[in-house]
Amino acid sequence: MLLRTATLLALVLPAVVSLPVLGASQADLQRLEVTGACSDCDLSGADLQSSHLIGADLRGTNLQGANLSDSNLEGADLTGANLTGANLSNAFLTNAVFQSAILDGADLSGSALYFTDVSNASLENINIVDAQVVGTPISVGGPYEDYEEEVIGE
Repeated sequence: MLLRTATLLALVLPAVVSLPVLGASQADLQRLEVTGACSDCDLSGADLQSSHLIGADLRGTNLQGANLSDSNLEGADLTGANLTGANLSNAFLTNAVFQSAILDGADLSGSALYFTDVSNASLENINIVDAQVVGTPISVGGPYEDYEEEVIGE
């Protein structure tokens, strides 16, 4: 019965995580995989490439150096999360919340930042080359102006 349940879960739940790197907690990775939420977790250095984390609750989570490239984080709540040096290249970040998050040194190249909330977030030395930035207060070299659409790198 337990094997059947595990097999059913493997078929129903999308593949969210792979093996952790650095300090990521295996228990926290499993919690994220099973529940789609992991607030205040340690996922530092985790390989979450191509994950489906739509609407995930990741408030206060340590994602330092994590690989979230090609992931779908639409509507995810990363309020207060630490994403220092994280790889978010080609990620889908529509309506994601990064309020008061730390994104210093993060790679957002090629990402879709549509109406992404970055209020009070630390955005030092981020890479947004070829990112699609719409309705998101991120600018290069000056204050944000109310752009209808801005595509960086084209």
